[in-house]
Amino acid sequence: MLKRVVVSGLGIISPVGTGIEAFWSALTAGVSGIGPVTRFDPTNFNTKIAGEVRDFEPTLYMDRKEARRMDRFTQFAVAATGMAVEDAALDFTKENRDRTGVILGSGVGGIETLEEQGRVLAKRGPGRVSPLFVPMMIANMGAGQVAIKYRLRGPNTTSVSACASSSNAIGEAFRMLQHGRADIMITGGAEAAITPLAMAGFIQMKAMSSRNSEPEKASRPFDLERDGFVIGEGAAILILETLEHALERNARIYAEIIGYGSTCDAYHVTAPDPEGYGATNSMHEALADACLEPPAIDYINAHATGTPLGDKAETLAIKNVFGSHAPKVAISSTKSMTGHLLGASGGLEAMACVLAIDNGIIPPTINYEQPDPDCDLDYVPNIARKATVDVAMTNSFGFGGHNATLVFKKYLV
Repeated sequence: MLKRVVVSGLGIISPVGTGIEAFWSALTAGVSGIGPVTRFDPTNFNTKIAGEVRDFEPTLYMDRKEARRMDRFTQFAVAATGMAVEDAALDFTKENRDRTGVILGSGVGGIETLEEQGRVLAKRGPGRVSPLFVPMMIANMGAGQVAIKYRLRGPNTTSVSACASSSNAIGEAFRMLQHGRADIMITGGAEAAITPLAMAGFIQMKAMSSRNSEPEKASRPFDLERDGFVIGEGAAILILETLEHALERNARIYAEIIGYGSTCDAYHVTAPDPEGYGATNSMHEALADACLEPPAIDYINAHATGTPLGDKAETLAIKNVFGSHAPKVAISSTKSMTGHLLGASGGLEAMACVLAIDNGIIPPTINYEQPDPDCDLDYVPNIARKATVDVAMTNSFGFGGHNATLVFKKYLV
């Protein structure tokens, strides 16, 4: 018999705020975290804006020596995990570390370290490349460093499926717990790809917004005048545990995770299937896994990044799944405020679903000003909405055609 799985802790570092309270207050107030790039000089770049984390000081979460041995994305992962562990009131001296695991997602990993050491190689030769280059750069090191910090010897892996990475990570952690492979799983994702090379690559793909004169208005999912995504950075960590274990330790329960779907478009390396086939199947899989029919969903946190093709395809996929109920379900894209955290986006958006359930508030899609005939559903435009959210769904779709869908519900005894 499959075990029930609940969310008992949250930790967040995001462009709109660090910590649950700051993050949720900003989302529900419709505050944008997008501004001019400050992490490097973007003068020669067509896109000069991003969702940077501006209030992060790693030595608040780890000692200086540890911080210097980690890429920024790993620093984010370790720091956000510390917040989630504290929020869940976990004391690992009282837990079975062999049955506590970590599955995180990162689409890019340590690209800041990669670029930095590439410059060292070019200017100073191979003998000056750091011996820490590889362990700082590889994408699994967020999960590795979290496990090392807390001496967690349970299942440990990393999902790398582009922008679906952390949703896949949460789904696989859910499966581990359902099948009794662990009692507690630390999951979610981290990303820190606001770097010259990463941004240049996305710009050359024509994927990013160039609305540089109005940074706060640049990320505009579903809007007729959307012109691409705005890159963001940060980490979102969820503590999942079996319901049995959570009750044994009298844990606070935010919500229950009940469904997971994972599919592939098998269509194109960057463009979504124009018929929304893979996304449709991902949602169908998650609903079947949750034993729910589409009308049970109160809220969808959409993947919607603000690209012309992607938002249209997701709208079509939602219509494919929800049929006549599609216009009745509340949908929003929190990327309108946070930007697109790439491999960490699914973790952040899963957290938005959990907090919507817990607080009875649906965050808005800001910058929704010009309706698009191809995107004609209820996107909770511009202002948060008070609503009873019993069941929420979140979608994540990544380059390569990766699709992941998660379903959460209000915890009931």
